[in-house]
Amino acid sequence: MQDDKNKIEAVLFTTGRFLSLEELSKLCGITSVGYLKEVLQELKKNYELKDSALEVLEQEDRWRLNIRKNYLYLTQSLLTDSELDKPTQETLAVIAYKNPASQSEIIKIRGNTAYDHIKILKEYGFIISEPMGRTRILKLASKFYDYFDIVENQLRNKIQELVNKENKVEANNEAQNSL
Repeated sequence: MQDDKNKIEAVLFTTGRFLSLEELSKLCGITSVGYLKEVLQELKKNYELKDSALEVLEQEDRWRLNIRKNYLYLTQSLLTDSELDKPTQETLAVIAYKNPASQSEIIKIRGNTAYDHIKILKEYGFIISEPMGRTRILKLASKFYDYFDIVENQLRNKIQELVNKENKVEANNEAQNSL
C-alpha cells in the first residue's frame, strides 16, 4: 500500500489540480476503484496527522494535493508576480461573470487590449474559445475551476455575493458623502 500511496502523492503533487478517480487510476496504474479510494483516504489521514502545510482534498470524487488555507498567504505574492497581470485578471473576471460570453461582448466591456488578455488566458488554459458566427464564444475551462478551487455550479453564486457586497459598500460610501 505504501508504494501506491507514494505514486498517488507524486501524481497529485505534479498535476496540482483536482483529478477524478478515473484519471488517478490511469496515471497510477491502480485498476481497483475501491482500493484506490482506500489508499486516498489513508493518504488524506496521513497528511492530517503529520500537521503539514499540505493537505489532501476531496471534492465530489475528485482529489487534489493542496496548500492549507493558513499557509496560502506565503504563496499569494509568488502567484501574482508570476501569473496574470491585473488587467488580464480583470478580463478573466468579466468572462467568469458572463460565462459563457461572446468575445465581441468582452471587447466592448474591456477594450481592444482584451484581445491580448484573451490570448494569454487561452495559453494558460483558463478559457476555451469556440467559433460562433462572426465572433467567438469564450467559456471557462476546467483549469479555471481547479486553479481557483471552486465548483462550477457555485461560481455564479459566489460572484453575485461579491457584487452585492461591492454594491452595498458603494451605497454606504455615497450615503456618507451626501451627508
